[in-house]
Amino acid sequence: MKLQRITAVARKEFIHVFRDIRSLIMGIAIPMMLLFLFGYALTLDVDNVPLVVWDQSATPASRDLVSRFSGSRYFSLRGYAGDYREIERAIDRRDALMALVIPRGFAGDLQAGRQVRVQAIVDGSDSNTATTALGYAEFIVSTYSRSLIIAQIRRSADQPPRPPLAPEPRVWFNADLVSRNAIVPGLIAVIMMVIAALLTSLTVAREWETGTMEQLISTPLTGAELIIGKLVPYFCIGLFDLVVALLAGRFIFQVPTRGDRPLLLATSILFLLVALALGVFISIVGKSQFAASQFAMVATLLPAFLLSGFVFPIANMPIPLQAITHAIPARYFVTILRGIYLKGIGIRVLAGDILFLAVFGTLIFALAVRKFRKKMG
Repeated sequence: MKLQRITAVARKEFIHVFRDIRSLIMGIAIPMMLLFLFGYALTLDVDNVPLVVWDQSATPASRDLVSRFSGSRYFSLRGYAGDYREIERAIDRRDALMALVIPRGFAGDLQAGRQVRVQAIVDGSDSNTATTALGYAEFIVSTYSRSLIIAQIRRSADQPPRPPLAPEPRVWFNADLVSRNAIVPGLIAVIMMVIAALLTSLTVAREWETGTMEQLISTPLTGAELIIGKLVPYFCIGLFDLVVALLAGRFIFQVPTRGDRPLLLATSILFLLVALALGVFISIVGKSQFAASQFAMVATLLPAFLLSGFVFPIANMPIPLQAITHAIPARYFVTILRGIYLKGIGIRVLAGDILFLAVFGTLIFALAVRKFRKKMG
């Protein structure tokens, strides 16, 4: 391979990229738009669940319970209902996602030491939010119930007995359970996978469509020199996107970076090369720019989004799907990013994932060169 030939191909590709405004938009504007759009919009946290209350008791005790809900960050009290019809209308209009029904004899039953059933009605059309909201409601009610027991014991005895078990929950690596800390690193992997592959999926197919490939074939260029030369401009664009995404994750989305930053950058560059090589391979296999771009979207977006562990835990997937995820490069990069960002782990722990990316990139590049030679022949 001669550097001069690679430079000449890269220079030609640079000129094309800067003359084609669509390539610049696809390479720079779309990744940034996706990052900020998903970074702000995609969250698994459930806060300010709209709540209506049917307080049939209307006593200080029932108002105390309601204040536990309205005073938490999980619920937002939107108003009071007078019967089940009003609750149904509020949920149908999306004015409320949950309704709390306090029975008429609430205060009296509490005072008499009888168990009181407090009803929580939740809109199950959004099952994830409904499950989370029910968990919050159960936590608030159980906390309120425990405070009543302790107050009752204190009234009857000088010293309340200590419970035999005392749970001591502790969350590692993401103590506040902020979903954005897990989403943003995964989002960087998905966006880089899709955009890098999509950019390079058009390069070789475009040459065949415009008829300029015959001119390139007539030169002394080898297949590897042509592919590397074509990768250079898109590597620069992808590197720019990558640096901006990493900086946005740290300074805009406030994702903590506990690991080694040079390792983070090095592994990100490795993943970028893998995605670019995959795009070139698709471009060589595809017969047209349209077919190549469509295939690139299908081969990168869905696997990276659904099978990388970004949204759904791989351990919860069926066994055949778990086996397929091992062939998805984004799976390893999501693990690497979350490991470096949140856990602060180093190359010793991540060596297997990094090695897979290196092997996958080398194999896909070799396949691209081999396929290109066959096409030229």
